Amino acid sequence: MPEPHDLLRSLFQEAASTGQSRARCAPVALVARRGERLRRRRIAALAAGACLVFAGTGAAAAALLPGSPSNGVPAVTPSPSRPSATPKPPKPAPTTPRSTSSATSTPVPGRTTPGTPPATAPPRTGQGAPGTSATATHGTSPPSTAPPR
Repeated sequence: MPEPHDLLRSLFQEAASTGQSRARCAPVALVARRGERLRRRRIAALAAGACLVFAGTGAAAAALLPGSPSNGVPAVTPSPSRPSATPKPPKPAPTTPRSTSSATSTPVPGRTTPGTPPATAPPRTGQGAPGTSATATHGTSPPSTAPPR
């Protein structure tokens, strides 16, 4: 059975044949520019993804690794170091602030007034915080003035 003549169908066929006759291929330069742009975008996306993977791996490793070991005792006792060949400059003497009235001043622990001998504390025998080593040098931090617990 033949189909009846459909006006809409014939118009679509006419538009398709007109479009087909006017269609042309894109210039080679335009196609090449599109390809380069697509390649640059792909490389940038891969680089950004790689950076995110490395950053995520580093963050995960930092979160999973323990901070510092609880015992700070070295496995081998270190040997004494050799003195350096270059002389070190002398340290400047610490200055103390001058007060206007010495009768009303409050004594500060660790400082002495002129004419009185400095108070000496007994040496500490390993009663430090957990994780401190008995081989630590005493010249790196001032002695504590807090009472023992």
